[in-house]
Formats: sequence, structure tokens, C-alpha cells
Amino acid sequence: MFVDCGAEMQDPFDNHFGDFTWNSALGYNVSLKAVPLQSLSELERVRLQDVAFRRLLQCHDPGCHITIPKYGHKHKKSLRKKLDSLSKEKAKDKETAPQAFGIPLSHVISNDRKHKLRHDHPREEHSNPNELMLSLPHLSSSLKRVIREQSSSNSSLSSTSETPSESPLQSTPDTAPRTRRRGGVSVDCITDLDDSQSRLLEALQLSLPDDATTNKKKHQDKKLSLNPIYRQVPRVVDLCCQHLEKYGLQTVGIFRVGSSKKRVRQLREEFDQGWEVVMDEEHSVHDVAALLKEFLRDLPDPLLTRELYTAFINTILLDDSDQQSAIQLLIFMLPPCNSDTLQRLLCLLSTVCTHADDSLDSDGKEIPGNKMTSLNLATIFGPNLLHKQKNSDKEFAVESFARAEESSAVISVVQRMIDSYEMLFMIPADLQNEVLMSLLETDPDVVDYLLRRKASQYS
Repeated sequence: MFVDCGAEMQDPFDNHFGDFTWNSALGYNVSLKAVPLQSLSELERVRLQDVAFRRLLQCHDPGCHITIPKYGHKHKKSLRKKLDSLSKEKAKDKETAPQAFGIPLSHVISNDRKHKLRHDHPREEHSNPNELMLSLPHLSSSLKRVIREQSSSNSSLSSTSETPSESPLQSTPDTAPRTRRRGGVSVDCITDLDDSQSRLLEALQLSLPDDATTNKKKHQDKKLSLNPIYRQVPRVVDLCCQHLEKYGLQTVGIFRVGSSKKRVRQLREEFDQGWEVVMDEEHSVHDVAALLKEFLRDLPDPLLTRELYTAFINTILLDDSDQQSAIQLLIFMLPPCNSDTLQRLLCLLSTVCTHADDSLDSDGKEIPGNKMTSLNLATIFGPNLLHKQKNSDKEFAVESFARAEESSAVISVVQRMIDSYEMLFMIPADLQNEVLMSLLETDPDVVDYLLRRKASQYS
């Protein structure tokens, strides 16, 4: 597949030996290749959810009605609201609500971000809202200067209706000049900003506050970043995984051996109170393993979401290659916080099962394995990752046989995820191509910037 994204684009599609190459009128070309999910920009990841949804319906029969899981958080706040919220947060002496356990995953991520701001000492010099707001006029003048310099030349992907001489009164939402799009900044200008300006632009979410109501149709996309977002993994999950990878890989029966309920409860309270928790060799591997399982079990909505429960279960009806493809598409449909957390967890479980068997060290001495195969791990974690709304005891008794079958299917799906972990979170070129084509229809001014960033990543 060959896609010509030059200024004089006649036919966007031209079959070219299955290759996915984008050509620019500026003289460079980008051949798409598989990339990690977390390397995509926030905007691309949202579009990927839609593309994966359509691909799943086209290529696989999910056997049920499915919808894309909703994000569990509100739209991002303006810079001023963020600073006000931070000030109010610092004024509180103590948080009464739990900060980590038993609350939606997106709320945990938000609380962790606040925790990081409170403990990130190197950034204290930027904590004064007045100092940050004083820098806005300088940024605004810089952006206007760059826009004036760039307005004389057309972007390789800009629409033909965008001309510098157009009057704002004659503009429509689809033919508005660049100064009305994505916060009034052409994506070609972003790379021309210095580092501090780029960071401040990211803080503004590439959208000026006054533009929030000018185009309701693209309200969500205007709030999305053109760069990769930070990894959305709860602090408690990441710390537990790090501890187990460092101290627990050789522990026989990890995740199965009992733990101290008192010590686990104490760790849970420390995370729920927003404390700075440090895990070292003094913490029992079994306590940390129990804490990780407890976090996943207590999520109000399971990590793989209830919306996709039946679709995940039905993948066992497919053959091996189709099952892996369907599971991968379903993972791409998850909100970023869910998919990022799942990736971190599967990385741990994949590493644990590689140490399941006995081995020999460099001196020929036998090293006992932890006995935790991917099947054993899937049996333990499957019910915590994928389940439906809990029913009453009477309903459970009536549906016990069906539940037993579903439980077996859950284990099979999670085992497949553990075994194929390294491939599940790689975005193939054809899906990236569909994402870019989708953006070309609605946001042509951003595609060139994304392609140049991809070219830089490949090199």
C-alpha cells in the first residue's frame, strides 16, 4: 500500500507490494514499521481505539455486541484550573478518601500524578502560578512570530482552502486558518520552538483556553497531545512489579504462598494515605505479591473492562492466529491507563514464568525454579483481570456450570496474553496506516508532524 501525501494528491491509495510508505512534497518519505503502543501520541492512541474496533468487526466475529470502553476521567483541565486544584490539594492536611485501592483506575493515576507533584522537589521553582502565567505573553509572541514566518509556505498536508488571505469572518470550522486550529499553532511550528516553550505548549495541551468552545465537533481531539503521553501505570503496581522482579523471581510458589494479612494491610494503608512507599529486601515477596493481587481484585471495573468481557471470552473459539489478532485488537480498544497497566503486569508475569523451571548457574549449581508456569499464573490472575458484575449467591448456584466454563475461558485468554506478551503491544504498520488516514480526513495539519516524529524514532 502506497500513500502519497503530497500537496497535489490525486489518488491516496496505490497498491505497492504491501508496503506502507508516506511521501511528502518536502522530499522525505516514511515507511511505516511496527512500533510499541506507548510510542504513539495521545491523539493516535485515541484514533487507534476506533480503528481497532472497526478492524475487529471486519476481520473477526466477536459474537456479541461490543463498545469501546469509556475513559474513567473527565477532560483535562485548563492550566489555570490545574494550578488552582494543586493549590487546594496542598492546603489539605490529610486525604480522607483512599488514594489507591478500591477506586477507578483513572482516579488512581490522577492521585499518583498529584503525589508526584508534591514530591517532585526539582520542580518547586515552577510551583508559583504567577511565575508560570507571566511566561505566557512571551510564549504567545513567539508563537505568533513563528506562525507569520510559516504562513508564507504551505504545509505538505494542509488543505487547499487554507490561505493566509482568508478573512476570519468567512471561515468555517472545516476551512478555518491555522490560527484557529489546535490552539492556533501549526504543527510545523512545534519543532521550531525551544525546549522550554515546547514543554509549556504541552502543558497547555496544544489548545488555548479561549478556543475550547469555538469548535465543539473537535472538542476532544483539540485536547489531545501530539506527543507520547506518560506511562499510565499506578505507582503501587509499578513498585510491586519492580520489587518482585528484583527479589522474587526465584521464590517457589510466588503468588500462591500465603502472606501476612497485617503487613499487607499496613502497606495498603500507606498507599491509600498517599505516603512515599519504599520497598526493599526487608519486605516479604509474598506480602508484595498479595498486595498486587489485592489491588487488581478491588478495582471497581476489572482491568480488561466489563464492556469487553464477552468479546475476550469468545476469542477462544478462534484458531491460534486469529485469536492472537483478536486479543491484540481488544487490547488496543482499552483506555491508555488500562492497556499501560496491563502491559506492565504482563511484563512481570512473562518474566516470572521464564524462571518456572529449574536451571543451572555458571558453576553448574542447580537453581530451583519458582514453579509458576503461564498456566499457573493465568489461573491466579485471570479472575482478577477479567470478570463480570458479581451476582447473588442464588444466581451463582444456578449458573455454576456456565461460570465454570467461563472461568476456564478466562484462564485460557490470560495465558495466551502471557505467552505472547512481547507481540501484543506492537502496532503493525497496516493499523498505523489506518490511523494516519483517519487523521488525514479530520486533522491533515498534524499528520506531517507525526510522520516526521516517526522518521526520527526509526532513525
